[in-house]
Amino acid sequence: MNVMEVPMRAAVLMLFCAGLAVPVGAQTQTPDITIPPPPLKTVSLSGPRFGVTALSQGVVDKLHERSIDVSSTITQFGWQFEREFYNKGGGVAAMNEFVFLLGGLEQSVALPSLSWMVGLRSPSGAEFGIGPNVTPAGVALALAGGVTFRSGSLNVPMTFALVPSKAGTRISMLTGFNLRGRR
Repeated sequence: MNVMEVPMRAAVLMLFCAGLAVPVGAQTQTPDITIPPPPLKTVSLSGPRFGVTALSQGVVDKLHERSIDVSSTITQFGWQFEREFYNKGGGVAAMNEFVFLLGGLEQSVALPSLSWMVGLRSPSGAEFGIGPNVTPAGVALALAGGVTFRSGSLNVPMTFALVPSKAGTRISMLTGFNLRGRR
């Protein structure tokens, strides 16, 4: 046996033992290990939405190409399925929502619109969201911001949305109401 073989074998054996000890040590609880947070509570803030949308001339033209004739201002009616994820600390809450709208009903046209928004809401009710939007005018990215006014269990959101696309821009103002209910 070579003189250098003994220290090498000892070093390999020590590394092997240390490698086995690390996973075992990771299974013990120490104050430094982070405990997972408790399960999230959600609040359903779904409810009716209505408002108006201003369409740029490019959007009006794109709809006309698809045999849909509307003016540059249309009404919107629909429903927003919203889920707010919150914590008891009263801090910023995350939200996820699907907004289904029918536009142009006052012009005897039913323009469907679907948006999926994810965003944040402050304890004071200020909110911001972003997500995809699909309409007969095409697919785009919607940006929305607003504020929710609260009176007891009643919530009244006021939301402004900007939807830029290849065809042009849509600007919407929506409101509605919902009753705060836990799930």
